[in-house]
Amino acid sequence: MALYPEIEPYDHGMLDVGDGNRVHWETSGNPDGKAALVLHGGPGSGSAPCFRRLFDPAAYRVVQLDQRGCGRSTPHASAYATDMSVNTTHHVMADLESLRRHLGIERWLVWGGSWGSVLGLRYAQTHPGAVSELVLTGIATGSNPEVDLMTRGLGKVFPEAFERFVALVPEEERHGNLAAAYSRLLESPDPGVRERAARGWTDWETAIMPAPPRSVERYEDPVFRMGFARTVTHYWGHDHFLGEGNDEGVVLRDAHLLKGIPGTLVQGALDFGNLLGVAWRLHHAWPGSELRIVDRAGHSAGATGIAELLVAATDAYAHRRP
Repeated sequence: MALYPEIEPYDHGMLDVGDGNRVHWETSGNPDGKAALVLHGGPGSGSAPCFRRLFDPAAYRVVQLDQRGCGRSTPHASAYATDMSVNTTHHVMADLESLRRHLGIERWLVWGGSWGSVLGLRYAQTHPGAVSELVLTGIATGSNPEVDLMTRGLGKVFPEAFERFVALVPEEERHGNLAAAYSRLLESPDPGVRERAARGWTDWETAIMPAPPRSVERYEDPVFRMGFARTVTHYWGHDHFLGEGNDEGVVLRDAHLLKGIPGTLVQGALDFGNLLGVAWRLHHAWPGSELRIVDRAGHSAGATGIAELLVAATDAYAHRRP
């Protein structure tokens, strides 16, 4: 099943969400269609036009936003003066509700990839009345074991890259939370320390997670690189701001709260997150979910096999009424 043609937004704006933050949003497709919210990954990567192609433009009103601190939202996390204390999962979920009310939407399908799947799951668990369906890929739940796998566990798979990755961390911190250690480096008053840390973090991401050329090229933009690294380490170093119990996985623990919300999980078999069985565990803890595995695909939503199944999922939900 092919992707839908490229389309342009028919409306956009900057929403004042408080704390000095303004969130950029845009809508495309059919203004009278079924509302669908797109949650990008990262945290901190920003939204992208390619996501629109996963939705039938005649059937959906597609809503995209750049989450706090990234993309066209202001202030940008790349600026040292930007206050990261008001960029948390709780704040972003409140932004989603503010945007939903601003656009006059009662319920929306929520699409999320990677970090967007964490955010979408937690949003649905805490705001079930606002979510009609979930379509998720690059499945993650934001648990501490997942962070440990991505920052330390994969060091045995990529030893040379891992050696370079930990070399930037002070020796006394190398056996602790590496994301938190990098976050501290990225908050250094020394711009040279911050830049080396941003490069070190994105080099590690590139080493462990094969990505399309466009994704890799973004890391060569110093503004994107700094904002992305600062935001990811801020979240990963603080338990994704999910509260107590995240060593066991708050989102997985509360999967039963998703009962009554249909969901489709599309997962690449070669995604390293599968080493912890996260997608499988989530599917079996979530009544009414469907899990589709793509054998030769990894983490990217645009991978062959994954993109087609995501389109099939949004097509299937296009005319469903709760």
